[in-house]
Amino acid sequence: MSRKRSPAPSRISEGHPFPLGATWDGLGVNFALFSAHATKVELCLFDARGEKEIERIELPEYTDEIWHGYLPDAHPGQIYGYRVHGPYEPDAGHRFNPNKLLLDPYAKQLVGRLRWSEALFGYTIGSADADLSFDERDSAPFVPKSKVIDPAFTWAERPPVRVPWDRTVIYEAHLRGLSMRHPQVPEAVRGTFAGLMNADLLAHIRQLGVTSVELLPIHGFVDDKHLLENGMSNYWGYNSIAFFAPHPAYLASGQVNEFKEMVAHLHDAGLELILDVVYNHTAEGNELGPTLCMRGIDNASYYRLMPDQRRYYINDSGTGNTLDLSHPCVLQMVTDSLRYWATEMRVDGFRFDLATILGRHPDGFDERHGFLVACRQDPVLSKCKLIAEPWDCGPGGYQVGGFPPGWAEWNDRFRDCVRAYWRGDDGMLPELARRLTASGDLYDQRGRRPYASVNFVTAHDGFTLRDVVSYDHKHNEANGENNADGSDHNLSWNHGCEGPTDDPEIRALRLRQMRNLLSTLLLSQGTPMLVAGDEFSRTQQGNNNVYCQDNELGWIDWRLDDEGRSLLAFTQRLLALRQRYPILRRGRFLVGEYNEALGVKDVTWLAPGGEEMTEEHWHDEHARCLGVLLDGRAQPTGILRSGEDATLLLILNAYHDAVSFRLPEVAEGSGWTCLLDTQRPEDPLGERYPFASEFLVGGRSFLLFELQPPGAGAEG
Repeated sequence: MSRKRSPAPSRISEGHPFPLGATWDGLGVNFALFSAHATKVELCLFDARGEKEIERIELPEYTDEIWHGYLPDAHPGQIYGYRVHGPYEPDAGHRFNPNKLLLDPYAKQLVGRLRWSEALFGYTIGSADADLSFDERDSAPFVPKSKVIDPAFTWAERPPVRVPWDRTVIYEAHLRGLSMRHPQVPEAVRGTFAGLMNADLLAHIRQLGVTSVELLPIHGFVDDKHLLENGMSNYWGYNSIAFFAPHPAYLASGQVNEFKEMVAHLHDAGLELILDVVYNHTAEGNELGPTLCMRGIDNASYYRLMPDQRRYYINDSGTGNTLDLSHPCVLQMVTDSLRYWATEMRVDGFRFDLATILGRHPDGFDERHGFLVACRQDPVLSKCKLIAEPWDCGPGGYQVGGFPPGWAEWNDRFRDCVRAYWRGDDGMLPELARRLTASGDLYDQRGRRPYASVNFVTAHDGFTLRDVVSYDHKHNEANGENNADGSDHNLSWNHGCEGPTDDPEIRALRLRQMRNLLSTLLLSQGTPMLVAGDEFSRTQQGNNNVYCQDNELGWIDWRLDDEGRSLLAFTQRLLALRQRYPILRRGRFLVGEYNEALGVKDVTWLAPGGEEMTEEHWHDEHARCLGVLLDGRAQPTGILRSGEDATLLLILNAYHDAVSFRLPEVAEGSGWTCLLDTQRPEDPLGERYPFASEFLVGGRSFLLFELQPPGAGAEG
């Protein structure tokens, strides 16, 4: 393909094809943009407000599919965009249109916001075979622009936080939703990175006992047109358009370094930061979507297109398009983005939305996909926490347990099993046993560790904890989709009344069930994830899909009632127990095999009679009570020696009535001390019980006992 060049202004020089993006070197700015199929690239400079285009400069050089040039009079603060020339041949996968101003995929900061207009589209809306037509309107007045930054920032000299996986407890939160209703956060910074720096908010998170804050997407994203027209927005932010830039509305100061300051505050509080990242698709949608960035830069390279009809997009993400990470330059962009956030911004880990897509070849998911291999061998990324949402909308997309070593995964099997068990479903004990022990049936392979199972009973997507025990059905009417959106598979139970009630018995039972769900989550093997606000019983009024609700429905209400304060204290207690007893967070899978050399089993499953579970017990579909004996003498590593951890007994009873449970006799012990009882959450526990005591386990309750050493005595 021939490429015609017009004479460039004398002040621009060739520059370098690396690094990609706009790079300030103290003297000027180097601009570099990948496009394999463009014929010309124009750099467009704007005034300080980003409103008026003041100059267009053709990038003078093209090296290894990178267009580049160096502008000596450019400096941080310069606002810019690109116009990319090339064929407009949708049937061949090409959608170049220089009338559309494009974001730099490597832009470190965005200026302005998208204003929906027909000028955003590369084709003429309303014409026959619309996307085959060509639109000549200028989109610049309606799109956000890229901004050159000075990355200089002085970090405090302190070691990185680096919480070990076995101690990790994830706190999933929406940045804006965290602080919008927090009374101690100044109104001017609510909903921003500065809001999360607030001392009172950070104190709550730290004192709760979690270790790692996981934020929903903070990359620059776009609000969907139909949502804005209905008075809503893309609140969750799963509609990225800029993988290197923070969302502009989250910057109270308007400066990118505000994000770095937030990270410094989190680290100073001993908290890690994990980002939820969306590299599976972009906000440009399908063939009828707008031209904002990658579509206009090199559509055929950035996106996965239908092999025989390249006008259309493969839609494994369910959003209209799918990024093609099998292309080396697209793969480079994603890994460059991750390294940028891990190094320049000092982020500690990433949770990957629809991660199966990132390992997908045309013939399906492959754990040796270039992206997964790159993450494992990269000296920076391999040290980060990498968490996959292991499913997508494509064929064979459900890959729970299928990611390679080095990855942790969201385990929706844990969520579904634990909800169903406490709801009282039949036949749940066999699966419950697997989920309580880090789902070894899924993850105990190739040296993977229990932390690979990221356990959760709620997530941003779905009911809150309170709503799980308060609603039988979703109530998403506020979303304007006739309650058709959101999952219908909630495994929830309203306990006798749909939604709020003044009935004291129902309220008490719901609160106990929340304690049961939290106890199961936080005292199971694996990595627990708690959703912000669940620790004090927040509600979304039965809406299980608040992706578009940037309002009090989606924000956390920090005004706690007595029930909320009680649940918060209970959650803090659970997390303290998890950290106090290493046996609750073993680094090896519990398998229940007898170690003849040590004379112990790491885990023993007990029936209410105190005896070990038999096949008959396991296959009793009506059985709902289970004991879990964790023997502290079992060594948590592969070294053959007796362990020194405390021995604990967990008893779970999802039956509606009390069950008499015979407390087992254990060698090298003298009895049991009750540490936790969800029927008596605020009582000063610590009562001691002798071996073979018949303990009356309350209906729908969870208990935790610690083995007393010989000679400690016991009370009946």
